[in-house]
Amino acid sequence: MTERRAAIRESAVATGRGDDGSTGLLFGGQRVAKDDARTDAYGTVDEAVAALGLARAELAMKRQYGVLTPTLASLGELILRFQRELFVVGAELAANPEATDKLQDGVSRVTERMVEGVEAVLADLEAHVTLPTEFVVPGESRVSASLELARTVVRRAERRVVGLRREGLAGEWTVPYLNRLADLLWVLARAAEAAESREPRPARTGTRGRRARAGDVPPEG
Repeated sequence: MTERRAAIRESAVATGRGDDGSTGLLFGGQRVAKDDARTDAYGTVDEAVAALGLARAELAMKRQYGVLTPTLASLGELILRFQRELFVVGAELAANPEATDKLQDGVSRVTERMVEGVEAVLADLEAHVTLPTEFVVPGESRVSASLELARTVVRRAERRVVGLRREGLAGEWTVPYLNRLADLLWVLARAAEAAESREPRPARTGTRGRRARAGDVPPEG
């Protein structure tokens, strides 16, 4: 055995089993390629979790330096909640399709209640945040930019899962959950800007963002 292989055997993380480009699914079953549609989907969800971590870390830094506004004070816990819920999404997507009976609601399977939870937060925010109704350029604050980054990754995950759903490889609530979460992250980004007295910057020069009207929705909603 080479020294490199011996080091892998001693590692608590690296196993070397994926060196052939394959990975295992939850609850057993045949290994799949790392560029399999399912792997791509739950890997994208993992990216979204990390992107949300940037926003939460920025909030933690503001708290550390005493510049966290009262309006933003509860945002970190809200972001953590959705990071954890995205682990549920990832678990469902990473599960062996022949072992769906082993999935648990809210643990490894997305539920209607999870979708309703996102909708409730979204409705509350929309009642308190004045929204632009045209495309805006991210970057007015580090928190809002991080939330926008997470939103785009969630949208990409949603697109991946749409394909899986057509093939019967995703549950009925996974796409609605990701769709609603992306909408929410757009609104959270606007709320973060408002909390720091920042105005959303319109995508077109020489224009001013219109105010939201009943029925207006964020892009891609």
